[in-house]
Amino acid sequence: MTEHKIDMKLSSQAENILAQINTETRLGDLRKIASEIKKDHGLALELWSTGQFLHRQLAILIMDKKQLSQELIDKLDKDIKQHSEDERLQLIDWLMANQLSKDKKTISLMETWENSQSSLQRRIFWYYHGRLRWVGQTPPPNSEELLSKIETRIEKEVPEVQWAMNFTTAQIGIFEEKYRSRCIALGERTGLYKDEIVAKNCTPNYLPKYIAIQVDKLKNK
Repeated sequence: MTEHKIDMKLSSQAENILAQINTETRLGDLRKIASEIKKDHGLALELWSTGQFLHRQLAILIMDKKQLSQELIDKLDKDIKQHSEDERLQLIDWLMANQLSKDKKTISLMETWENSQSSLQRRIFWYYHGRLRWVGQTPPPNSEELLSKIETRIEKEVPEVQWAMNFTTAQIGIFEEKYRSRCIALGERTGLYKDEIVAKNCTPNYLPKYIAIQVDKLKNK
């Protein structure tokens, strides 16, 4: 693997798969291809080596999570940083949701990324903790600790990490009533996302609105 991407000669299998992917390919199409391949880490690295966004999305789906060491993740991280902002965030969040959160070893790695030099890995640390709550699990007993750190650090962080911290704060406020007013107050103090314009039926990221909307939905279930 080079600094920017894995460099390798593609197999005929990889070439055949690449021929199925074009600008019309949708996420559902990638999932269908992945379901047919199942798990193939070598093939995943071949697809990754192309440097193309859709190929890398598919690669993530068929990676073997057991082979995702910190060293390999660091290299994937460097590659992901070569993408545009939107693609970069989709790829790192996709890696977390589809691979890193599925294995105890990689979960343990994510837990060490709170102060990582990589902003993408710091983003994943916070996004993972928020997602634990979002998917309906019983909130872990670390909400006080997380919230205290967010209150101190969020305004100093880069935008991609701020978003994940904000997401985690929202999930704490939504699912743990004892912290709700504190989470809302954080949003009011920082003003993060207050002026954000969101599409109809989309939840705003501004904490007072975000928390109020989602709490109301839970009450009306």
